[in-house]
Amino acid sequence: MAGKTKRKGGFWNFVDNFEGDKIVWMIVLLLIMISILAISSSTSLLAIETKSTRSAIIVEQMKIAALGLALIIGCYNIKRIKFFRFISQFGFILSLGLLSMLVFHISLGGIKPVNINGATRALSIMGKFTLHVSEVVKVAMVMYLAWAVDTYRKDGFTLANSLAETRYFSFMGRDFWKKAFYIYGPILIVCVGLMDGSNSAAAFIGLIMGVTILIGGIKIRELIPFALVGVVLIGLAVGVSLATEGKVFERVYTAAERIKRFSENPEQQLLAQKRGTKEFQEVLDKVRQPISAKVAVSEGGLMGKGPGRSTQRYIVPVMFGDYMFSFIVEEYGLFGALVVLILYGSLLARGSIIVRNCDSVFAKTAVAGLVILISGQALLHMFVNVDLGPLTGQTLPMISHGNASFLCFSIAFGIILSISRMAKKKIDKETFAAEPIVEASDPVGDEMDTLENIYDI
Repeated sequence: MAGKTKRKGGFWNFVDNFEGDKIVWMIVLLLIMISILAISSSTSLLAIETKSTRSAIIVEQMKIAALGLALIIGCYNIKRIKFFRFISQFGFILSLGLLSMLVFHISLGGIKPVNINGATRALSIMGKFTLHVSEVVKVAMVMYLAWAVDTYRKDGFTLANSLAETRYFSFMGRDFWKKAFYIYGPILIVCVGLMDGSNSAAAFIGLIMGVTILIGGIKIRELIPFALVGVVLIGLAVGVSLATEGKVFERVYTAAERIKRFSENPEQQLLAQKRGTKEFQEVLDKVRQPISAKVAVSEGGLMGKGPGRSTQRYIVPVMFGDYMFSFIVEEYGLFGALVVLILYGSLLARGSIIVRNCDSVFAKTAVAGLVILISGQALLHMFVNVDLGPLTGQTLPMISHGNASFLCFSIAFGIILSISRMAKKKIDKETFAAEPIVEASDPVGDEMDTLENIYDI
């Protein structure tokens, strides 16, 4: 029929018909392939611990990858930004509900809190699936804050405006109280809830939430009083925890001990003890993982040992999780490390382009927050793996083993791709323009440009 363009067949034409950012599509597909390859080789100890086989673990990871890809495609095919905006306003309620189940040990039917590594940080669903709550909270709170910042700028907080008309809650009409109720309060509550299971997760997610609202237009001077209060409270918690040797605020004491061990030389700690003694074994157990991770990095060299030839995977219990980057360096060398680094750096770069071409504050803040979450966690993971920081338990997004993490980041990528699809025409125009389009009045795009420089250091 005249006026209609017939789509050509073939694989490459099928790929060309995808309307989302193709580079982001390539990044996420490459990360999934790297994940399957890396997990197939790094899970020897996991297979022994779970009385399973590496083949079974590979099959499980492929199923999770397929489910994750389905989530990405499902989110990508949502063509209305209003849908994401509507769902996002419930992100804090979801986070609060899940964290309450952990903190107060609440069980609902087949959903029960479970203890992992000495802390209640996950929910067991029907005994078949373990949901790490912090993984859900990361994505949910970024989306919630994108909604909250956008709604604040539009003066659209219906509840606050209604309360402001009453006699006793007239103060809710003031900007400060609106932000305190909808933005600062939820951030504080979530951070406190996360501290019961993991201080490092609370600190990292709190930082991401802070960066998200700053990118959305909240002034940094407004956060200074809350930051000072947070520092004072953390200082008091650390003091009480150290004074009671971990009997009060146990997770704070654990975090302090990790920082202390990181500041000390683990090799010197071992040399100070006599081999074969109980003291030597206790020190060895504490420093085994970071030392083995450093060994893996140093033995990787330029091209690595090759697939399936890692030796440290038999020593580090969580090589497939917390130390995945070290494993990649050991088997694939500096070349493999650069590939991974380029993928996350490219995501940050493409994210800045998508942000500049979004038409709403919500879309800009959501994409910026999710991109910073993914690339920021990847960077933190790499820093820990090369011994530039204490162990935080943050995995390598879309690569490390972890079903909940993989699926939550899949949703994040799906949202990014969906929003990039909506901004595709403007993105294509900028990509092929001789000079980049810069909107001087766009605080979100400007902040993303600044963050790109992290990968250029």
